Order: sequence, then C-alpha cells, then structure tokens
Amino acid sequence: MNLYFAGDSYCWDVWQFLFSSLSSILQSYYYALESKHSAYRLERLIKLRKQKMNSNKINLFLDSGAFSAWSKGEQIDIDKYIEFIKNKQRYLSHYANLDVIGDSEQTWKNQKKMEAAGLNPMPCFHFGEDLKYLTNYYLIGKYAYIALGGMVGRNSKELVQWLDNLFSNYLCDKEGNPKIKVHGFGMTSFNIMFRYPWFSVDSTSWSICGRMGGIYVPRYEKEDWIYNSPPDKIFVSSQSPNKFNEGKHIETLSSNIRNHILNYIHSKGYKLGKTENKNVDKQYKLKKNEKWANKEKTKIEIVIEKGIGNDYKLRDEINILYFLDLEKSFSKWPWQFKMKKLGFGI
Repeated sequence: MNLYFAGDSYCWDVWQFLFSSLSSILQSYYYALESKHSAYRLERLIKLRKQKMNSNKINLFLDSGAFSAWSKGEQIDIDKYIEFIKNKQRYLSHYANLDVIGDSEQTWKNQKKMEAAGLNPMPCFHFGEDLKYLTNYYLIGKYAYIALGGMVGRNSKELVQWLDNLFSNYLCDKEGNPKIKVHGFGMTSFNIMFRYPWFSVDSTSWSICGRMGGIYVPRYEKEDWIYNSPPDKIFVSSQSPNKFNEGKHIETLSSNIRNHILNYIHSKGYKLGKTENKNVDKQYKLKKNEKWANKEKTKIEIVIEKGIGNDYKLRDEINILYFLDLEKSFSKWPWQFKMKKLGFGI
C-alpha cells in the first residue's frame, strides 16, 4: 500500500524531510489558490519533484480541494484547474477529478471535460452517492485506479458497512481479489486502513497528532515492534493539553512502559528533550531558547535540551518515520479482502 502524507506543516524543513525519506505527498490545489504559504510550498515541492524525476519512489498527488472550497461556500474554476495541471502534469504522479460535493452528475461531467482536454484525472466516488456512478467509473473498463471520498467525519460503523458492500460486491471478485486499484481519501482510521485492500490512502494524522503534542508508537510484542494493529498515541509535549488525560502522557505511564516508549524514540534517533517552565510578568521579553507556554504570555518554556517534547517539527519527523515503517509492513498489493465481523473498536 502506498501512503500519501497530506495536511499542513508550516515548516519547510519537514517537507524536505519527507522528500529525503523517499515518501509520497498529497497537496491541495484549492489551498494553493487561497494561501500564499500553500502556493509557495506546492511550487517548491514540484521543483523538488522535478529534481528527482528519476526516482520512482517519490510521488506527488494533486487533489482539487473541492471539499475545502465547498465548506467555505466557494467553487473552483475547472478551466483554471485544467490549465494548472497541464502546466505541471509532468511532475505530478496523480491528480484527482474536480468533484462537485452533492452533485454526482456534475462530478461525472467534470471527469469527461477534463478527459476531453487531454487529461487523465483519477475519478472519485463519494459516500452516499448512487452506485450507478461507481459502476460507470469502472465497468466501462477504462479506469484502473479510482478514489473513494466523502469518508471524513462519518460514523465508523456506517462507513464500514458502506465499504464492506463496495469491496465485497463491486471492487473485488468472488474470491476477494481486487479488480481495480482504490485510493482512500482522508484515511485517518487505522482500523479501516487495515481492513481493506487499498492500493493507496492519504492521511493528515502524522501532522495533527504532532500538533496535539503526541507521537505514534507501534505495539511492542515478543521483543519486537508490531505494525499490523493500530499504534498507541502517546502524548510527549510538556505543554500538551492531554498531559494527564486517560493515562496516555509519557509522564503518567509505568516505568516499564515508559522505558519501551523511550527505547522506540531513541531507536529512531530522537530524544524526549528537557524543558523548564517559569512564570513571568506580561512585560517579559523572550530570550534565546525560550517560548511562550500559554496564550496569556505569563508563563515561558525554557528549552534546556531540544527533543520531541518541546519541538513539534521533531514530532512531525518521528511520526513520518512511523508511517513509513507502517507502509513497508503492509502486504504487497493485491491481497484478498475477507469479510470480517465488526469489531476492534469500530
């Protein structure tokens, strides 16, 4: 399975780290239009892709960002989207159709319009859409690779029932062998990621988890790290709002489990770091290796030793390494889909 890193990070070093790790990245056309920062990042990523054209392990996937535009009451101009892709097509591994949220017929028309313009966009079928659009997409025999979308924020049980139906009755043959490559947009559920024979997925979890002060740590069994089940989310930030929530902050764990977590952190070349907090008055001016520890600017965090506990960029990096290890652990596609009972937290 190919895993695309989606989402946002305001640190360019993190994106360079992604490319140096020979990983795959998904970026939004809409956000490139709306944000100078996102536009700058996308152009630099395309430039890096251009420099590494000989590497078949680096992929850049362009999503239209239609859902983001729709959520803000805006629309994307399809002609400008087509023009942008034509100018950058050589450096894009894949690009998605401009889907129209809530209008399956217009989404299909956009697919045909982009094809008429000489492009080969990835078709997308959304949660809740009429199945005739799914069958139109692949029974014609033209499409070898499609995407499933509209899954973000859906009830897990409802989503599993929908996906079970698609994979067992449409996307796989009677033996469960995939008949087509399928990409899962916005795959934040590890359980659903493991359940189906996806060819690829994209996720923002690596970045969101780090912003919340956490890292992903694989399960530890029989003196080995296990990647075939959901990881533990361990909060490590000294300023994490979840510091004492559910016993998942590293400071609240037993010494045995804490040592296992630290061993994992050290094995990836990182440290937890050391931080000292100090109350100050509102007129205080920050010094080197200091940052505000609250919104009121009455407490500072003094970085004594840099590490994942006091640097979100390092948390991004170690989470990236987790997902790269997870990607390597998956069985080579295609593998058979076997219907399972609902369980494991779904």
